[in-house]
Amino acid sequence: MKYNYNEIFKRLIDLKMTGKELAADAGISVSTLTRMKHGSAVSIDVLQRIAEVLDCEAWELYEAEEKLLLVV
Repeated sequence: MKYNYNEIFKRLIDLKMTGKELAADAGISVSTLTRMKHGSAVSIDVLQRIAEVLDCEAWELYEAEEKLLLVV
């Protein structure tokens, strides 16, 4: 399953904040943000840390992009 974290990066633009600044403020690594840009899964703890910095709820920051297989 792939994840979409575009909301995080949109908020960074709105706040004129860099990924490096977010990583430092949230206590996560820059490589974690890079993995998120590529749609990899991260822990809920990471999302909660980012949400705290961005002043929002963790569930607002991602969407699961699930591909369904329809068998007829």
